[in-house]
Amino acid sequence: MYKLALKIASILVIIAVLIFFIYVPGYIDKSMNKVQLRIKNPPKVEWYDSIPFIADLHCDQLLWDRDVLKEHQYGHVDVPRMQKANMALQVFSIVTKTPRGINIENNTAETDNITLLGIAQLRPFKTWFNLTERALNQCNELHNAAKASNGKLRLITNKAALNQFIVDRTKDKLITAGMLGIEGAHALNNDLNNLDKLYEAGVRYIGITHFFDNEWAGSAHGVKKAGLTTKGISLIKKMNELKITIDLAHVSPEAIDDILKISKQPVIISHTGVQGVCNNRRNLSDKHLEAIGKRNGLVGIGLWETAVCGTNAEATAKSIRYVADKIGVTKVALGSDFDGAIGTHFDVTGLPLIVNALQKEHFTRTEIELILGGNIRDFFLANLPASN
Repeated sequence: MYKLALKIASILVIIAVLIFFIYVPGYIDKSMNKVQLRIKNPPKVEWYDSIPFIADLHCDQLLWDRDVLKEHQYGHVDVPRMQKANMALQVFSIVTKTPRGINIENNTAETDNITLLGIAQLRPFKTWFNLTERALNQCNELHNAAKASNGKLRLITNKAALNQFIVDRTKDKLITAGMLGIEGAHALNNDLNNLDKLYEAGVRYIGITHFFDNEWAGSAHGVKKAGLTTKGISLIKKMNELKITIDLAHVSPEAIDDILKISKQPVIISHTGVQGVCNNRRNLSDKHLEAIGKRNGLVGIGLWETAVCGTNAEATAKSIRYVADKIGVTKVALGSDFDGAIGTHFDVTGLPLIVNALQKEHFTRTEIELILGGNIRDFFLANLPASN
């Protein structure tokens, strides 16, 4: 009887383990990366497919156990859907740690959702407890995808590569590109020397904080919400030296002030809303919006409810209009937060809806082409390293 009970218990343990590794990662992905509207037949915009460069500043697709080269019926971004949407460039931002009970008001760094997710996804053992290794692993995912894509996905790390991509895409609209960013400088594992490793892996922008205060600066959603630390000042200066763009998304207001005083280069806020339209702690104040504009920075407006106080393209277009009126149409772009463990208005194939909504806001075709990607193209042509 004891042996039988032991055998049954062993079988149940094996079943539980199999469910954990096979079912749980996909279930979490599908349940968290939803859309308000699933696009079956994208709306027709007569000149949409002739837009030369559509781009987005922020997507977390690399966090999930999902092949970016294959089309999926869930989540928000993959190369086949980028091709359908005439998207040229997607910035893939790397998430290495998020707290349990994540919220926009107050979080500590004591807990972490990503460790268990990475184990369930069978990520390499060295990534389980090392944030820099987690970041490098996600970098490798995009590098490997580009190599396996038969030229349909390129990794952009410098001006020369971006210029060549722009030329080549005029001959083949199915060519897509990715760029690497990081969401939260805690990915450096409290070691400034790791910045060189991440640069070599292709990372070209870094958000200084994510949802909690770290050793470099305070988060808008942290406990102290303080400014830059002494180490943080050193980080900003070294990022300027390497020409790694500074991302202000999730950074505390005090730390934004500090960064704008120190940085010698334009900054971005990769995915946000604006308090002038949608007033909450997650979004950007007019003061900082105008300061970013004066420094030739770029503001990415999101496609989710907390960012724009709405769940459709019209809500995002309203915030884009606000930014354009405040700091100029050349300073605003898309910062979707696709695959960011949130529900977005739609997946990448829904971008024609943005065009329709921007037309209702009385933007011209030339302005819409800038907002949908021309501004991102021009920003990185101006601010990426010339070559590796």
